[in-house]
Amino acid sequence: MQAIILAAGVGRRMGKLTQDSTKCMVVLNGRRIIEYTLDAIRAAGIKKVVLVIGHGAEEVRSFLSTRYQDLNIEYVVNPIYATSNNIYSLFLAREYLKNDDNLLLESDLIFDQTIIPDCLNAASPNLIVVAKYESWMDGTVVQLDAEQSVTRFIPKENFDWTQTNQYFKTVNIYKLSKDFCQNTFLPFLETYIKVKGLNEYYEEVFKLLTPLHTFKALAIEDKYWYEIDTLQDLEIASLLFSDSKTKSHLLQKRFGGYWRFPKIKDFCYLVNPYFPPKLMLEEIKASFSTLISAYPSGLDTQNMMAASIFNCEPSQITVGNGASELIRALFSHIKGKIGIPVPTFDEYPGSIAKQQLIEFSSFKSRFQYTVEDVLNFCRQEKELSAFILINPDNPSGHFFPKSQLIQLVEGLQEMSIKLILDESFVDFAEINENHSLIDAEILQRYENLIVIKSLGKSYGVAGIRLGVVASSNTQIIAEIKNNLPIWNINAFAECFLQIFDKYTAQYRKACEQLILDRQLLFRGLNDISFLKPINSSANFILCEMSEKFHPEFLVNKLLDEKWLLIKDCSDKRGFENNSYLRIAVRNTADNNYLIQCLKDMDT
Repeated sequence: MQAIILAAGVGRRMGKLTQDSTKCMVVLNGRRIIEYTLDAIRAAGIKKVVLVIGHGAEEVRSFLSTRYQDLNIEYVVNPIYATSNNIYSLFLAREYLKNDDNLLLESDLIFDQTIIPDCLNAASPNLIVVAKYESWMDGTVVQLDAEQSVTRFIPKENFDWTQTNQYFKTVNIYKLSKDFCQNTFLPFLETYIKVKGLNEYYEEVFKLLTPLHTFKALAIEDKYWYEIDTLQDLEIASLLFSDSKTKSHLLQKRFGGYWRFPKIKDFCYLVNPYFPPKLMLEEIKASFSTLISAYPSGLDTQNMMAASIFNCEPSQITVGNGASELIRALFSHIKGKIGIPVPTFDEYPGSIAKQQLIEFSSFKSRFQYTVEDVLNFCRQEKELSAFILINPDNPSGHFFPKSQLIQLVEGLQEMSIKLILDESFVDFAEINENHSLIDAEILQRYENLIVIKSLGKSYGVAGIRLGVVASSNTQIIAEIKNNLPIWNINAFAECFLQIFDKYTAQYRKACEQLILDRQLLFRGLNDISFLKPINSSANFILCEMSEKFHPEFLVNKLLDEKWLLIKDCSDKRGFENNSYLRIAVRNTADNNYLIQCLKDMDT
């Protein structure tokens, strides 16, 4: 058995990284991609390697000249790599294909080393390695029968998105017998080149042979692999094949986009798992073609729809591209000192000049502060112009009911202090109770009240980025509007606002279900000896950790072994270097899975 690696391509989509180098020489986590491939080949006991090179050929030769001395590496050069494709690179290695059984690989892959011995040990002499198709994948797609034989290569023009659950993506690793190459594959390859030319893909030959020859598939299931064609591919592959500490850091650094990692159960970001309902999603999908091609309405129209949802006047509310956009716009106009409980949501201190902030420590009272505690703080800090309150609080889940909020806003009004109230989690507080202060009458009564609400969290639409800010302070609202473009949200977000009223009953049920799940999750966490959960009125639970595990160790271990992502709050300002985790409430099954994983560590 010999390995044939195709490494002649230019790799234009990698930009400057492949300007003078071929893709296999790109560095991934401190090593060249080709090193990972050769390590896997050597570990499988293969001694001979045929490397087809072209672009950056001399760099490859020079790099490998002092490495892998135990491998017999022979080079084949594709002199017209810039105008040909992989079919010609493989054709140039035809004499090698005739001489031995072959493991054919592309050079832009990184993969679990055990895939190669699995391939070599499979009974079939001719094998195509495949992985279950995911929506982000690009390239050759096949279908299999019950016996794991390849029945069809799917042409791009016949790709059917409704059938993707039956599709498999080729991993670009093939086992080809000497006999098959001599008597079947190479004659077809040569004929195809004569008819179609050199700028083609060898996969087209497999497609032609499928009705005539049985190719077995090796589905790799949960084993990692990645094909690196773009800078984003390189970023994702670097994450997948990093150590546990680095993996956690890189994931947090992405701030989302976790749909590219389908195994992740995200207990870090805070989204309602029960809304939108299926019928609402189907309604939006029915208008997909129109929404993606049309301009959304202007800001005034969006504000009118938001006012209808939140029972206030259009002049009292403004829609934003997520609450973050509105927070930034708001605090560019708030002068003077601003009080803020710490620890808190990082977007607030990140949007305010450091010299403006005066911290109110909720940690000292174990997050159980009262309205009077806040008012006393504001009385002592004579220069305050505003006080920020997230209710329920992030990250503690501490909660003031509406009656106490009214006391607070009235007390602050007497001191001429604005209350900036973040209600992003208020719908999760209590079943059948409305504690929101976004109400036309309340807003009109208290001009010092400014309410911010993220819709992505409680409404489960983080991907379309929606938030609102509401106040009867017409000057503040006008200044925020002036900071926003006419089209600050997209047509999908507008569609959501337009149709939401039809689904209010389902929304209430979704919030009620999450509250029940939070209660069950709290009980489960309370049974873990190294965690001390804190009662929460939000869709997350803050937990103090004992000395049994360091939070970083626990977070990294759960991510590396179980693909569970939770938030380590220990280095967050306000926790004073104590050990805390924040765990989002997901659906019942996911919550139970997390609890079981934690119990397994608690033995």
